[in-house]
Amino acid sequence: MAVLLDTNILLRLLQPHSAHAPIAARALDALRIRNEMLQITSQNLVEFWAVATRPVMENGLSLTVEEAMGQVLALKRLFTLLPEAPLQSEWERLIATYRVSGKNSHDARLVAAMMIHGAKSILTFNVQDFTRYAGITVLDPRLVV
Repeated sequence: MAVLLDTNILLRLLQPHSAHAPIAARALDALRIRNEMLQITSQNLVEFWAVATRPVMENGLSLTVEEAMGQVLALKRLFTLLPEAPLQSEWERLIATYRVSGKNSHDARLVAAMMIHGAKSILTFNVQDFTRYAGITVLDPRLVV
């Protein structure tokens, strides 16, 4: 089974002092043991970059451009990067069907990528952000064993 990773999972891997860091790592280990295909999208990388390079005072990680680029390259080695596909019409269908607004529009783009590429599950700490979408399974890393 293919599992798309939400950006919050990727970010926690860089925050060893976060209570969520070991949970994310354990969940990824468990999914690897189950031979799940762990996937990311270009949307994940854009969101990751925005947080990684944002100042700590603005809820970011304050990485330099060089440090952030190194992390992006590492993510692309560790996980399967789904090809950029024509997601626009699927994204528009989702936001209209589920009446998505505001920052959840980013999540709808991840779901659109899932639909286009046939991924059935997403691993996220923000379970409530994805439960509205039919046809996908939302995995809480705290419950993955």
